[in-house]
Amino acid sequence: MSNLRDPRGGAQPDAPAGSGWRATLRRSVRLFNDFRVEQTDPARFYTALAADSVGQLAHYTAGPQGDGAALEGTVLLDVGGGPGYFRDAFMKAGATYLALDADAGEMQGAGIVAEGSMLGDGMRLPVRTGSVDACYSSNVLEHVPTPTAMLDEMLRVTKPGGVVFCSYTLWWGPWGGHETSPWHLLGGRFARRRYQRKHGHEPKNRFGESMYAATASAGLRWARAQRKAGNAEILAAVPRYHPWWAAWLMRVPVVREVFSWNLLLVLRKT
Repeated sequence: MSNLRDPRGGAQPDAPAGSGWRATLRRSVRLFNDFRVEQTDPARFYTALAADSVGQLAHYTAGPQGDGAALEGTVLLDVGGGPGYFRDAFMKAGATYLALDADAGEMQGAGIVAEGSMLGDGMRLPVRTGSVDACYSSNVLEHVPTPTAMLDEMLRVTKPGGVVFCSYTLWWGPWGGHETSPWHLLGGRFARRRYQRKHGHEPKNRFGESMYAATASAGLRWARAQRKAGNAEILAAVPRYHPWWAAWLMRVPVVREVFSWNLLLVLRKT
C-alpha cells in the first residue's frame, strides 16, 4: 500500500482488486439519504452504515491483491459498539466480533446483549495489549472528554501489523452538535439550553458531559505523532462519507473542520 498518503496529502487509493468497495459519489448520496432518517428510523441508517463499514475496513485490511474476504478470521474490537448493527455486519463478513460500550442501555438497543460484549470505558479498555487484529470505532470519539486517550488505547490493544479504524463527527460541521445542530455553532452550552427549553428535557448528547468539541486538527496531530514516534503507519486521513475526490478537504485547515463532516483515521500499527 505504498501509494497511500499521509493526512497532508489526504489522497485515498483505489480499492484493492476484489474488495468491492469504492468511495464513489453514488455511495455518498446513498449514505446521506439514509442519514436523513437517523433520528426517526435508526435501524435503516445504522444497518446501511454498518454494511458500508465492512467494505471500508476491508479496503484497508486486504492484501495488495485483495481477496474479497479480508475480514475472514479477523479478531475485531468495536469501541462503542452500541446496539448491535455493526456486530451483525462484521460477523457476516467472517470476523470474530468483540464490542465495548459505556452505556448498558445502548448495548440493549436491538433487544439483546450479544456474547463478546463488554461494559467499560473507551479511555481505559479492559483488553490485553496487542490482542486484536483490528480496533474499530464509529462516531464515538466526540463523546469522550479526552479523545487522544481513547486513540492511544485503540492503538495499544491492536497487534503489530493490525489496523486502527476510527471515525468521528467534527464539531464545526453541520452535524457537530448532533440533535442540537445547527445551534451548536453558537456554543455547545447555548445549544443544550435551547434544546431543553424547546423540548422540555435534556438532549441525549449533552455538551460537556456526553458530547465534546472534537476537531480534525487534533486527530491529525495525534496520527502524525504516532507516525513520527514509529508507532504506526498512516493509511488514511480522509472525510469518511465523501467521495474519494473530496479527500483534498483534509489539506485545508479551516475548510476541513466545516465541510468534512467526519474524519476517518486509519493506521497500521508497527
